[in-house]
Amino acid sequence: MSISGQNLTIVIVTLKSEKIIDQCLKSINKNVPIIIVENSSNQRFKDELESRYQNLKCILSQSNLGMGAANNIGIKESKTDYVLILNPDVVLEKNTLDELFLASNELSNFSILSPLENKIPNYGSFKENYDVKIVKNMNENNASPFKVEWVDGFAMLLNKKQLREGIYFDENFFMYLENNDLCRRVIDNRGSIFIVPKAKISHLAAKTVDSEFADEVEFSRNWHWIWSKFYYSKKHFSFFKALIECLPTYFSSILKFMFYFLINNKIKKKIYFNRASGFYNALLGKSSWYRPNFNN
Repeated sequence: MSISGQNLTIVIVTLKSEKIIDQCLKSINKNVPIIIVENSSNQRFKDELESRYQNLKCILSQSNLGMGAANNIGIKESKTDYVLILNPDVVLEKNTLDELFLASNELSNFSILSPLENKIPNYGSFKENYDVKIVKNMNENNASPFKVEWVDGFAMLLNKKQLREGIYFDENFFMYLENNDLCRRVIDNRGSIFIVPKAKISHLAAKTVDSEFADEVEFSRNWHWIWSKFYYSKKHFSFFKALIECLPTYFSSILKFMFYFLINNKIKKKIYFNRASGFYNALLGKSSWYRPNFNN
């Protein structure tokens, strides 16, 4: 079955995204249904969006669930066979969806399709170990879709019928590597992932959350990056592999924390404390519990 505006739903997870979301929404065809999952209880945000966009439904999660869990809510709420996951800081070109629809005619059994980011490759291949390798494919200049092993989570189109029940995003990840985990599970289950080079997007990068909260976002990123890296490596390889991958970052973070503590740089001190804390919590098998404080 090929994709059309009638069997595609777009799912976007938001949090403090009021200043960026309209750029994304205005780039989407008006006949395509959109589900926004707002990671808060912001009723005003929901009411304003639903009044401005007739093809949009906004679900309030009531708390900050993270990207994977919130995306799962939208996927399960969708009534269509295909779901396009987008970040609120992604802008589609005029023909992006049409090119994805055309590509689906050529690819009958794909698991994931992805448009091509205009500036930085948003795809790659897995090495034998944890690391991923970005591969610049010459086929980007051709019309035909080409196979990859992972795509970035800010724009990925899921074929729900090709994904086994429960193979959506692992909700243990709060942020980072939930897309790599999904892609690796797809590949392990002999699924296929394609880049559609004629379907172009622009990812504004790190603009999802209002810049007013930049420090809190940075604190959260540093905590969750190392936690997710340890959890991902342990899940797909071994505890020992995760330890070898992450231990140097932990020791480096301790030293940098001590340095910034001595010179009283509060921001840097908190960054490296969080990086060390994320590793320590992952090492002990604790959940990804850290949440940014957006109340100030």
